[in-house]
Amino acid sequence: MLKCVVVCRYPWEMLKCALLCAGVLSLKLLRIVVPPYTYQGEKALLQCQYELENDRLYSVTWYKDHEEFYRYVPKSHPPQHSYPLEGIKVDHHQSDGQQVLLKNVNLKASGKYRCEVSAEAPSFTSVHGEGRMEVVALPKEGPQITGEEGMYQVGDVISLNCTSGKSYPPARLRWYINGRPVVPDYNAVVQQHGLVTSVVGLRFEVRPHHFSSGHMQIRCVATISTDLEQSDPPDRAPLLEDNRETLLLGRQPFVLHQLTVHILNNVSAC
Repeated sequence: MLKCVVVCRYPWEMLKCALLCAGVLSLKLLRIVVPPYTYQGEKALLQCQYELENDRLYSVTWYKDHEEFYRYVPKSHPPQHSYPLEGIKVDHHQSDGQQVLLKNVNLKASGKYRCEVSAEAPSFTSVHGEGRMEVVALPKEGPQITGEEGMYQVGDVISLNCTSGKSYPPARLRWYINGRPVVPDYNAVVQQHGLVTSVVGLRFEVRPHHFSSGHMQIRCVATISTDLEQSDPPDRAPLLEDNRETLLLGRQPFVLHQLTVHILNNVSAC
């Protein structure tokens, strides 16, 4: 959202102010670019694109959740100044009046970012735009299945847990028996330092039909996906999806073995 604010100090300036706010003579904010998501530990480039027209630039100020963290004033020495804010580390070597580079972002860098551009006298025009960024932390390992006892017979009860690696947003865990989805016995989440571990349980009685052609496969799939929206442009953001799975393979005489972990990262535009 772009907004024009013009301060008119005297009645005879009203016409000029009207022209300024109409965009005929004044500063224009063309576009603000805030990445909808970025990975923890990576860089994030925030861009504020504007045209001065007949105005002269006074300052460019960046805010995160209404708190100022970076200001660019071309007439100051040095022109750049950043303010301490948790989760924000500004790379001054690659930041100026048009962009700000955040380095080594963490989960606390998630939030709403606003760029405000102000002109000098006589117009005192001020325009701003904003966008939201989420920091995503992918798990370092795939899900783990625990609780298997090794050997089962028909009539025995299998009780398993599937635990995801720590991530944000939390992983969604799903069970499959021989490729068919099954309803989990319970779900739980454990939070630690902003990261979340998901746990899902599975409990069922072994039946002959579980061994198709003498085999049984139990699979746990962990999916992390985020579908975020940008305020500018109004397109839907790309879909980030991280799929990881682990398998238990059973073979008569009913012995379960953890077989493999398969990891698939997929990023596609919606």
